[in-house]
Amino acid sequence: MDNFNSIIGQSPAIEALIRSARIVAATDVTVLIKGETGTGKEVLATAIQKDSPRANKPFITLNCAALPEGLVESEIFGHKKGAFTGAISDKQGLFQAADGGTLFLDEINSLPISIQSKLLRFLESGECLPVGGTKPYTVNVRVIAASNADLTKLIENGEFRQDLYFRLNVVPLEIPSLHQRSEDIEELAKHFFAHFSAMHSLEPPTFSRQALKALRNYKWPGNVRELRNLCERLSILLSGKVIEPENLPHEFSRGTVTPGPEFTLPELGLQLDALEADMILQALTRTKGNRSKSARLLGISRDTLLYRIQKHGLATH
Repeated sequence: MDNFNSIIGQSPAIEALIRSARIVAATDVTVLIKGETGTGKEVLATAIQKDSPRANKPFITLNCAALPEGLVESEIFGHKKGAFTGAISDKQGLFQAADGGTLFLDEINSLPISIQSKLLRFLESGECLPVGGTKPYTVNVRVIAASNADLTKLIENGEFRQDLYFRLNVVPLEIPSLHQRSEDIEELAKHFFAHFSAMHSLEPPTFSRQALKALRNYKWPGNVRELRNLCERLSILLSGKVIEPENLPHEFSRGTVTPGPEFTLPELGLQLDALEADMILQALTRTKGNRSKSARLLGISRDTLLYRIQKHGLATH
């Protein structure tokens, strides 16, 4: 069974991501998953864990933003009886519960800076200190972390430890936004329609070509999660129907009608491959070879850019 089947899509960016994730899964290295809210960071973390040598060991997830600051430390590292008001007995932390397995720390950008030093200590030595304790304990836990924020900006603002970032960022995996991989939208929609139609015992709807065009032009601020919610709604309300642009929410029609195309096709036509190669070279020149910045200039993911650099045989420094 392919543990990465849960990640739907065949765009170059997604295929490159899955290739990297398979390699990482086979090792015991710390992983940092980056991506906007709703891109599927937990889905990727779960696939990595299922494909790892620790697949049959505990897999524990903590959303660092979901707990009050005062409870996060106790939840992760545990506490000793009497450590604070209400600590009526010793409590095991998530690191102890995950011993031998994997701990997924989602939204690690929300981890209080006071607790970041304790996480760094664990990553460096395998030791944890419970709240109110004087004697550390040792556990064997693989850490997968995820962030929906730019950690380098948080470091600049003094909100995230640089040394912890370097420890977590051993192998960074960046999930592209849905807008950056719009070619996957149709496949994702079919997957969600099949899922929800089976769940609700209804015939799945389909998108017309014009509706699909509207979906591809949309910015998707909520990413795959937003598409999933839309597909569930349409599966119920328009079961068995062909969905046209007018059946989509109003936000899908906003901004799709523009005064004119940004680029007009010359009368004599053009060589699309040569134009694409030239645009990539211009972007790389403008950014002095910085591939991440070049990808942003071109409106594509870094992995898609790398794929197209290879496709065109472009030499970069």
